[in-house]
Amino acid sequence: MTTCSRALRTSDWGEANPVSLSTALVSSQEKGVRVPRPFSSGPSAFIPKEEIVEASQVDPLTEQLLAEAYSPLGHVDHLTQVMGLHPHYLESFLHSQFYLLRMDGPLPLHCRHYIAIMAAARHQCSFLVSLHVREFYRMGVCLDWLKGLQYIPQRLRNLNEINKLLAHRPWLITKEHIQNLVKTGEHSWSLAELVHAVVILAHFHALASFVFGSGINPQVDTQNANGFQAVYISNYCTCDLASDHHLDRDLSSTSPETTDSVSELEALMDRMKRLQEEREEDEASQEEMATRFEKEKKESLLVGSGDLEDEVMPTSKVSQFVEDATFGYQDFSRRGEDNPPTFRAQDYSWEDHGFSLVNRLYSDIGLLLDDKFRTACDLTYYNMASHEDVDTTMLRRALFNYVHCMYGIRYDDYDYGEVNQLLERSLKVYIKTVTCYPERTTRRMYDSYWRQFRHSEKVHVNLLLMEARIQAELLYALRAITRYMT
Repeated sequence: MTTCSRALRTSDWGEANPVSLSTALVSSQEKGVRVPRPFSSGPSAFIPKEEIVEASQVDPLTEQLLAEAYSPLGHVDHLTQVMGLHPHYLESFLHSQFYLLRMDGPLPLHCRHYIAIMAAARHQCSFLVSLHVREFYRMGVCLDWLKGLQYIPQRLRNLNEINKLLAHRPWLITKEHIQNLVKTGEHSWSLAELVHAVVILAHFHALASFVFGSGINPQVDTQNANGFQAVYISNYCTCDLASDHHLDRDLSSTSPETTDSVSELEALMDRMKRLQEEREEDEASQEEMATRFEKEKKESLLVGSGDLEDEVMPTSKVSQFVEDATFGYQDFSRRGEDNPPTFRAQDYSWEDHGFSLVNRLYSDIGLLLDDKFRTACDLTYYNMASHEDVDTTMLRRALFNYVHCMYGIRYDDYDYGEVNQLLERSLKVYIKTVTCYPERTTRRMYDSYWRQFRHSEKVHVNLLLMEARIQAELLYALRAITRYMT
């Protein structure tokens, strides 16, 4: 038995208490700011350092949020620097993450960080794992847990099943999974605690997608506190991000080097204009819309997934935090199998159902999540590459809804024919990889689509993919909780 095997809801945890915004800011001011030496130049292996530095001019309020959210580390990490290409979104993100990890809530603070480790480890994201391992060393609580899952309390270990399902196949979550966690007994969870845990899991699964999709470089704490970094970061190599993967052959047929990327941009603009005109002239019937959804869902099977599902990945240095490591993503709709029914958004939506449930069981987190979803989806600078005064609403919705389509979620009022018109195959390969197999994202995949677009626009794509994934995971989990409660 470990020294921390008591029930998680007890309050006797020494330093492991939530902190206030003011306390974090004071701590940051006292400690000053230090910049660690990265493995390679710049925050991202995909984006030139100069472009990030030039674009990341944030206002005083955001600077204050950065200090408050990252004061334990004493610096702004690479992830935050890249996300800072969109300061308005970064502000919303930091508000939400700070509340989730540090403010009053059902779970003790150090348990939140361990759940974040469990979530990030599902995708072998040692960048995120290392951040939260640092938090454990900083707090000095339950350090035995860092040896692996066999050292944590059974109650926390019971999250493994829902962690792997949320990360890879959330449509399989049922009310029975919820019942197994909250049933009366020594290791039971309250519904409030479970909702808190589920939001943390979804947040860090999707954040791993952003880390890999944006090519975030690892970084080293110059103090090398407690010597853990050699263990928790060494498997993350920037050469992996830059290397070609066999999946990349899906890109060569659709994006040859000889293709004129300028004409690709013009063609996309023309398609957007034509689709807008068709919308105004004629509206497809509900039957036609349903047919187009099923067609897009089936076509997503053909987007660069066949070789990945059965591939055995090399042993990860964060494997001590993973149970059933071979369990991974499988397409929602699989050929020749009985598939789960489509998740119809009008039957259970974030706006009408998920928001109110999560806000009731974990006060205010629903408001923060909703603000983050809306900020990512509504974010626009009214341009596309070199074109100004462009309404990108149609393109942003296609990106968001394509992720949900891969997860089996359908919106009755959306014409999925637009997805095929707006998202080229190389972009679909990138989206599916970042969303479903983020640890296999490569520089070539990132470079293969939208070659005339700014890096900040591609980071915006990653923000949309991240938020779409979080919402998809939450919809399946919260629907199961609702069914358990009724």
